[in-house]
Amino acid sequence: MTILKRTIEDNINKYLKSREAKTLFIWGPRRSGKTTLIDKLARELRVTKYNFDLESDREKFAPRRDVLERIVSEHKVVLIDEVQNYPEATVMLKLLHDEFGVKVIATGSSELRQKSSKEFDTMAGRFNEIYCLPLSIFEILDNEKPKSSDKEEFNKQLAKKLQIFGAYPEVYTRDNLSEKDRIDLLQRMLDAYVLKDVISIYDLKNTRLAKDILTKIALQLGSEVYILISLPSFKTNIRKAVSKNRKLYFYDLGIRNILIQDFRDLELRQDKGGVFENFIISELEKTRRLTNAKVNMYFYREYGGKEVDGIVEDYKKNYTAIEIKTKGGAAKKIFPLPNISEVITTQNYLEKIADILKGK
Repeated sequence: MTILKRTIEDNINKYLKSREAKTLFIWGPRRSGKTTLIDKLARELRVTKYNFDLESDREKFAPRRDVLERIVSEHKVVLIDEVQNYPEATVMLKLLHDEFGVKVIATGSSELRQKSSKEFDTMAGRFNEIYCLPLSIFEILDNEKPKSSDKEEFNKQLAKKLQIFGAYPEVYTRDNLSEKDRIDLLQRMLDAYVLKDVISIYDLKNTRLAKDILTKIALQLGSEVYILISLPSFKTNIRKAVSKNRKLYFYDLGIRNILIQDFRDLELRQDKGGVFENFIISELEKTRRLTNAKVNMYFYREYGGKEVDGIVEDYKKNYTAIEIKTKGGAAKKIFPLPNISEVITTQNYLEKIADILKGK
């Protein structure tokens, strides 16, 4: 399996070269490449990686000064995988920061991070965080570097592949897999990892209930349930505007497609417009997080049914209204505030995503 260079590796290297001793959290869904990253760091830095899936490793980090002093004396950087599995993690990490000023890099599930946000709030001022998500299309292109003569066809086939099988590293990089093997791998990932996170966040009783909820979301893009990418409605004082709903999108379309058991060619699918819309929103969101773009994303809808797929708001309250279409067309002038209108299509999506977030 090919190991691709991830965008956040630059952030990690910058942290390691700095004098900063805050904990660096790497959040992301299971199987998004966090463990691969931290294993690579352990080899390069020649330090031990502690896996908090293992009780024996958790026991080495009892939140006492004498215990932690032994760890610090042996490591210039402390690497922890699956930090959310240790109930006393925040107390321990605060001690490492306040008493020893040691660099700590810790990975964890972003879904479980959401559930434990109040606990991590007690670490205010002691940590930074970055995200390791399914591969973005720009990460793939940075690694693949297709020839100029092949670029257009490569980009076209890549977009189709990501909309059908998604971009989890394990799924994308195994080129020797048949379509059936790829689907089987997605099924195993769903059953073994994704559903576990959903059960944990929402305190559900069993896997079947979690799968039923996710399948319902997958069949109806635009659900109000808060999970994965949740796009809020843009709030305005204009009476005709809806201000309370949310639209939901999957970070990875392979997971959506395994839930609804549909891996047909996009041209044969009635939901191809919704799939492309989800693809664009997920790429915007992944790129926003990877580049630390200072923007917020919304959608805009009026009670009469008129809607703008996406609104990007920068820190100066400049707005870009986005319409996502599989084919071209003029932008509808619906959004009530001054804005730049962009139509994103299958032909221009790479340039448009880069332009919309450039310099933000």
